[in-house]
Amino acid sequence: MFENDLHARHSWLLTRRDTLRASLEGNPDWCDPQVAGWWAWCIACWIGGGFCSGNGPWVVNEARQLVHLGDAGQGVKRQLVHLGNAGRGAEPQAGLVRWFSALAERLAGVRVCSGDWTRVCGPSVTFVHGPTAVFLDPPYADTANREPGIYREDSESVAHAVRAWAIENGANPLMRIALCGYEGEHEMPDNWAVHAWNAGAGYGAQKKQADDDETPLGQGRRERIWYSPHCLGPAQASLFGGAVLGETNDGV
Repeated sequence: MFENDLHARHSWLLTRRDTLRASLEGNPDWCDPQVAGWWAWCIACWIGGGFCSGNGPWVVNEARQLVHLGDAGQGVKRQLVHLGNAGRGAEPQAGLVRWFSALAERLAGVRVCSGDWTRVCGPSVTFVHGPTAVFLDPPYADTANREPGIYREDSESVAHAVRAWAIENGANPLMRIALCGYEGEHEMPDNWAVHAWNAGAGYGAQKKQADDDETPLGQGRRERIWYSPHCLGPAQASLFGGAVLGETNDGV
């Protein structure tokens, strides 16, 4: 991979982000394999948040050159490409056909919605049909002590609304709700179970920083998942199903 290509394709994608949804919803035959391929490639090269967020200082001028505009917040961020091998899998090429076949089977019955999260959390699309699992992973709230503007569509308040909804519906025996966040971000009822996990150190993190919540490693140690009282265990082992036994009741 080339860092120059990443910046060029990132800025190219940013200029087209606002038209993609309109094109998809206005023409059932519309598709753009180049957009899809470049987005997948760029996000695989990317580190951390902020991809295509539009809050970076680098923009393309009339001469089609990437130039720095200070803190204008109109363009892309420039950062080092992903240099490790994590996420490539044991068989990065030979296993692709098998992996995509499993993915296609897993997604065969999936329905994808686009819009506000509350549109798919009402009774008519959840517990009216029977026991329903809801996995909530909103952007970290202002109570999480994190840097703003790290997501494509960022909000430091929506997590509070998500938490309120989760608590309101958590007592329903037909609802099994999981809420993600940072330690101390949400005050949850005592009858909600909590699972601590580590998101990893990220780039630039040193072992000596592990106890500092302001460092990538320290932030990763703060990850939590809260489970409503009617959640069940054991946990699912992978995206493609199958359960593993564990000492914690982490399943949904």
